[in-house]
Amino acid sequence: MAEIEILAVIGSLATAVATIVLVLLLWRAIKQMEATVKLSKIQTEFRFRPWIGPGNNIKLIGETDGKTQFEVALKNYGELPATYLNASFRVDTEMMRKDTLNFEKMDKFNLGPMLPNMEKRYWFFIDSELIQKAKEGQTKIFIALFFQYPITEGTSEYGMISEYIPKMNGFAHKDMWVSGENTV
Repeated sequence: MAEIEILAVIGSLATAVATIVLVLLLWRAIKQMEATVKLSKIQTEFRFRPWIGPGNNIKLIGETDGKTQFEVALKNYGELPATYLNASFRVDTEMMRKDTLNFEKMDKFNLGPMLPNMEKRYWFFIDSELIQKAKEGQTKIFIALFFQYPITEGTSEYGMISEYIPKMNGFAHKDMWVSGENTV
């Protein structure tokens, strides 16, 4: 009888140890699934959304009515369309900083919806006299371009500050940024 009781105790202990091991394995599996869910959420937020940015450098188009016309090509690199794209532009003779720019008070131009891999062109104009002064070395020209579009949980923004380089008759980017605002 004593042997049966010892075997029963050993069996009970083995069952208890196996139960503890099973609980630890289940806990580890749940933690791993939690991490997978978190990564899936991040992937969904950042992959399955519009990603709009410039497709190339700012190009000189020509001169019209005393204004010099430039264009920047924008492309939706994301996997989902953007319902609309607002563009804002500002020109100044002094270097601007993104934290002092107030794009909410600037005029916005709606470029409309952008499907995945779609390109659109945004034109902006600078007074030709100002361009001529920059070419003569009398002044500098800085521009700020700002693009804003909705995403699932708020808005996303792309901005750049560039300086006009007279020798190349084009712009060199001084600052570029991507930011977003979640409304959730």
